[in-house]
Amino acid sequence: MTISSTTPADAVSPAPTSPELIAAIDMGSNSFHMVVAQLVHNEIRPLEKLGEKVQLAAGLDARNFLDEASQHRALACLERFAQRISGMPRGAVQIVGTNALRVAKNARAFIRRAEKLIGHPISVISGREEARLIYLGVAHSLSDDADNRLVIDIGGGSTEFIIGQRFETKELESLHMGCVSYRDRFFGDGKITQLQFARAFVEASRELLNIRNRYRNVGWHHCVGSSGSIKAIEQVLTHNQWGMHKITPDGLVKLKDEVVRLGKISQLTKLGVRKDRLSIFPAGLAILMAAFDVLQIEEMEFCDGALREGLLYDMIGRIHHEDVRERTINSLQERYHIDREHAAAVEGTAVALWKQLAEQWKLPNEELTELLRWASRLHEVGLAISHTQFHKHGAYLIRYSDLAGFSRQTQQSLAMLIRVHRRKILDTVFDEYALEDADPLKQLAVALRLAVVLQHSRNCEVLDSVKVKANKRSLTLIFPKDWLQSRPLTSADLEAEKGLLTKFGIDMEFKEEES
Repeated sequence: MTISSTTPADAVSPAPTSPELIAAIDMGSNSFHMVVAQLVHNEIRPLEKLGEKVQLAAGLDARNFLDEASQHRALACLERFAQRISGMPRGAVQIVGTNALRVAKNARAFIRRAEKLIGHPISVISGREEARLIYLGVAHSLSDDADNRLVIDIGGGSTEFIIGQRFETKELESLHMGCVSYRDRFFGDGKITQLQFARAFVEASRELLNIRNRYRNVGWHHCVGSSGSIKAIEQVLTHNQWGMHKITPDGLVKLKDEVVRLGKISQLTKLGVRKDRLSIFPAGLAILMAAFDVLQIEEMEFCDGALREGLLYDMIGRIHHEDVRERTINSLQERYHIDREHAAAVEGTAVALWKQLAEQWKLPNEELTELLRWASRLHEVGLAISHTQFHKHGAYLIRYSDLAGFSRQTQQSLAMLIRVHRRKILDTVFDEYALEDADPLKQLAVALRLAVVLQHSRNCEVLDSVKVKANKRSLTLIFPKDWLQSRPLTSADLEAEKGLLTKFGIDMEFKEEES
């Protein structure tokens, strides 16, 4: 096996074969949605859309643990979804969790149960990543427009605000207010009084003050609403002739007055509110009215495009090497002045080592290789802060930055690899992971550490014919004859690394071929 350090910095792993069917599942705080679509000449043709009110956020207790009843509702819904996507290959299905799973302290345990049931990985995404995907879904559902647009999506636990132009975002924000959380805080008794509504409106307005000046300075030409709450409001306004397929401040005021006059959530059916949306309707209305007031919105139209459609278009981008994650990595390299030539050398060496190790350790290769590539390109990101303990600084930067395209789990794993790419490495660092997740990360860390050692000279040397033999707890590096003898500093580095890996529970040997 040849280890080459000439892999370009922006290389990506081979794209999967374009699947015939693709699917996306949005595990929202209020509802779970699934869309199954067909790819026809790189265009999405939806075949089926399913949605269920799961109200996952309603199952969060005072300590932010999901109760068993809400988990049962979620798993029952996913079991029904699983039947529809049965047999679809890995990579053709994207599943994401949003605010409720961002908040839940037992999310990791629940996700393991859900993944076993549905047979595909589940990613928990950050608020801003959710906002990016929502905008992508909306933008692909509207006609092309060169002007700025403001997109608002009211979810069960958070509300996303995005300003974008065509398919690119300019501002992204996710605020901690949603129709389920506000229902529980302000309308939990089933009543709707002037005081209750005013409190919800004021609280939402206070949250919006954080983005008001920034968003109004950027500006927008028109405003678009996404999500079930805004759709329900638009339908009621149209039904009562307070707005014909448009949402305006005047229409919202008339609707609010009627909602308060009726006084009870159970009475909202008289306005045309669907029974499954009764409990969360006043909360969504209060949030939307606050957005109109604080941001001075004059008119809003509704769009069916949402997070699940955004996931589908994001998936198409990955299939055709238009992966936003690659742009994010390249942007980080530029922002933090990373030595790209050296990073490419480490990447090439790490990936070539990993191909041998993964085969011998019997590990899945493609997804782990991608993670290793990203870690190699960013392993020196912490140097932008300080040379001392730069691996720890780098891990902090990656773990707590908003990285477009990355799930929380992938971002956490990436940060972990950067954290352990040098100096001592201990098993306890991986305690936050389940065993099945920790073991592949540990083995990726070994490949990255060895690549960093072998490229320590920073001369971007092409390493020819270096072989690796490995079993579960030991490995041997075999170099060409006289290679180590002519590189005493590398030999010393490998000797030091041998001691560090021994403490980590891996016995490493290195030697030269005899002839």
